[in-house]
Amino acid sequence: MVLGYPDQALKRSNEAIVLAKRLRDLSSQARAELFFVVLRQRRREAHAVQQIVEAVIALCAEHQFTEPLSLAKTLRGWAMAEQGHHERGIAQIQEGLAALNANRLEAFRPYLLCLLAEVCGKVGRLDEGLCAVSEALTVGDERENRKYEAEAYRLKGELLLQQGDCNSTEAQKYLQRAIRIAQKQRAKSLELRATMSLARLLAKQGLQDQAHGMLAKVYGWFGEGFDTPDLKDVKALLDDLADEC
Repeated sequence: MVLGYPDQALKRSNEAIVLAKRLRDLSSQARAELFFVVLRQRRREAHAVQQIVEAVIALCAEHQFTEPLSLAKTLRGWAMAEQGHHERGIAQIQEGLAALNANRLEAFRPYLLCLLAEVCGKVGRLDEGLCAVSEALTVGDERENRKYEAEAYRLKGELLLQQGDCNSTEAQKYLQRAIRIAQKQRAKSLELRATMSLARLLAKQGLQDQAHGMLAKVYGWFGEGFDTPDLKDVKALLDDLADEC
């Protein structure tokens, strides 16, 4: 998914669930189904996450799979927030993070902190969002877990922009850094998302041609996933920029 193949990722994830069920390995099934939920979240499919995560939570709770249960509850919180239940969703994310922290399960914390920051940004809790981003970067650095670094810097730039245009120079630097990190990691999906954020900022500065050119280059790399929200949003932005050029 992160490498830029969202449809192939969905297919492989489904195959993993089928295999786990065939083997009758409940632990493997729980993890396979959980990663399917993670994948749907990364595709930004909140309704799909909401539909399938309850079964994962029930399975994990029944068999006391602690780590998957905490992560699944956090993803349920993200889906709730994305569908308008902001405060309940944020509380659920925070609860999941607290459970992971209590059990010293650090691997997913940067990812989940980025989800918290994203949701906080959408409801104007900007300081809280920036704190979550800072923690995500700190934990990632301490654990040498760089997988979410690009997204964390993108969110930092977006949150700073929400605080006011006076932060545009600093925000632009963070967005550019996010793009460089994603390129270094060959994380095309994260590069696309960060480039879209930067393109919007450049368009506000009157640089529509530059914004369109850089975004079109990344979008043109993709050969699948055109029904996902990110790629739909990029296509719509490209059309708007083309009209303004």
